[in-house]
Amino acid sequence: MTEAKTHSADSRTELTLRGILIGVVITVVFTAANVFFGLKAGLTFATSIPAAVLSMALLRGFRDSTIQENNIVQTIASAAGTLSSIIFVLPGMIMIGWWSGFPFWISFAVCALGGILGVMYSIPLRRALVTNSDLPYPEGVACAEVLKVGSGDDSTDSATEESRAGLLAVIWGAVVSAVFAVVVATQTFASDVAGYFRLGNRGAVSGFDFSLSFALFAIGHLVGLSVGIAMLLGALIGWGWGVPHYSLLAGDLTTAAADLAQATWSHKVRFVGAGAIGVSAIWTLAKLVRPVVGGLSGAMAAARVRKAGRADTLPRTERDMPIGIVGLITLACFVPIAWLLGYFGSISGLGDHVAVLAIGGVAFVVLMGFFVSTVCGYMAGLIGSSNSPLSGIGILVVIAAALLLVLFVKPHVAPEAGRALVAFALFITAVVFTVAAIANNNLQDLKTGQLVDATPWKQQAALVIGVVAGAAVIPPVLDLVNKAYGFVGVPGAGPSALPAPQAGLISALGQGVIQGNIDWGLIQVGALIGVAVIALDAILAKATKHMRIPPLAVGLGIYLPTSSTLMVVVGSVVGWYFDRRADRSAKPESTKQLGVLLASGLIVGESIIGVVIAAVVAFSGKAAPLALVGPGFADAALVTGGLAFAAVVLGMYRWVWRMAMRNGTA
Repeated sequence: MTEAKTHSADSRTELTLRGILIGVVITVVFTAANVFFGLKAGLTFATSIPAAVLSMALLRGFRDSTIQENNIVQTIASAAGTLSSIIFVLPGMIMIGWWSGFPFWISFAVCALGGILGVMYSIPLRRALVTNSDLPYPEGVACAEVLKVGSGDDSTDSATEESRAGLLAVIWGAVVSAVFAVVVATQTFASDVAGYFRLGNRGAVSGFDFSLSFALFAIGHLVGLSVGIAMLLGALIGWGWGVPHYSLLAGDLTTAAADLAQATWSHKVRFVGAGAIGVSAIWTLAKLVRPVVGGLSGAMAAARVRKAGRADTLPRTERDMPIGIVGLITLACFVPIAWLLGYFGSISGLGDHVAVLAIGGVAFVVLMGFFVSTVCGYMAGLIGSSNSPLSGIGILVVIAAALLLVLFVKPHVAPEAGRALVAFALFITAVVFTVAAIANNNLQDLKTGQLVDATPWKQQAALVIGVVAGAAVIPPVLDLVNKAYGFVGVPGAGPSALPAPQAGLISALGQGVIQGNIDWGLIQVGALIGVAVIALDAILAKATKHMRIPPLAVGLGIYLPTSSTLMVVVGSVVGWYFDRRADRSAKPESTKQLGVLLASGLIVGESIIGVVIAAVVAFSGKAAPLALVGPGFADAALVTGGLAFAAVVLGMYRWVWRMAMRNGTA
């Protein structure tokens, strides 16, 4: 009887062709949306929850569909949320003038090879950061709850109504945010509420910028109040002290306040944020040494059990891809990565040093990839993938890569090869980025799988499929938005150029280290701020039960523009208030889940329509092809846009609350 049950459980519907096809289609759409949104706002969003909802809606018609099959679909699609992090580096190749577009096969290889390597890295980390860890994994847990509700007993009215309500929340959230984005594109609503001003008469300036973005607002809801407060603290440090202080030192009384504030933030304050992020990342890694070693030991123990022929004695949730296969795939990835680095060095005019660049580059990818994978996996467990510190840790990666090139290659090349060295530093950083991105994402998915009794090795195989699908979409979408808008700082970029803030910062750091003109004093100031925030967080951990100040989130608040942070803060406060009200309802978790699904819909709708608008801009050749009014309407658009945004937020949350009550979930 026991053997029969085991066989039945092992043959359940989980990794299926239809699930793979659905996951790939969702991955393609969400990857395109994430690339556009990330370039615009400096943040990417996790796609697991909206993918899970779509999967449940599409698979509901199949009688043998299971919660585990839905989990596979969201695992494949979740690659869209984090593989898109390549946008934090690769546009830097355009910004430094090395590329004019994004070559498909090179860009695809960077994403695919790094992503597959990231899957392999996540396997030994799983035991350290998922199984044997008390990290909350907010998005992983939320996704598991969505899957559980959607896979409930459809014979009960309550389960059917809860599933229908969740799907409606995602759909209408997407529709509303998409329509609002279209209206903004017509310029009848303003895109943001911003103000810049002088402080006194000695040259100090500051300002603020609230982007009227439902996607940013929704990200705030998902990451929670602690992260929102941490980002607000970072913004206050950056714009309440950093920008006024350094602009005062400049003593510029003639430049417009807005231009001076932006220049000061870009050339000074962002480097302070880089120092804060770097210290926070190192601190995070130091705390993880012991659990990572324990995870590696656990993986080896599981391998010994398999070799002894007792694999069936392992619990389903402990059946990773065999460590031997992991090692072979990892080694197999190193060969094309070495070729790719050598090829890039050769076409960059560094052909005499191809061996050093290829062999040293692979060693760098191996060691630095594992470092950032560990740190980002920890942060995904702490605050979720949507607020992943990949972009901040990339600062450490590019500085390390540039310093190594300065030490071992620069003395042996001509002075004019400096730009080629910068390009190589960015290129190898891009490879490390994809490694860390997928490792980070996979750990979040594996937490979801643990909660829904999924098989880890099947999720790991599914993620490889998602990586390849996403890697095929990223280069053409990057080309599309580059042609439609361009990037800030690139000669010829129009007024609608996308800021791509992380790519700009990372390319500036690479240039500064290799050219020897980086201001290390700014990074040191940021490092001291990071130490202070770490100490504050440690005090709060001992003094309070719930309130924390994640140091990496503070660093992000310093170096991201306020257009990317302040609306996140607003969303975190509104989400916190909604959840507190839900706690007083009859079914608080179900009500909170509807809020999460609404937020997911808001993100997806705006992001997808952003790609559509980008295509319209690219093919029309106009900066604002949908504009219905001229610049003279700007003041009125500010008022109408701000009021409409607030009204829609209020209306959507009231609608979700009433739906929860009507369906008996409140």
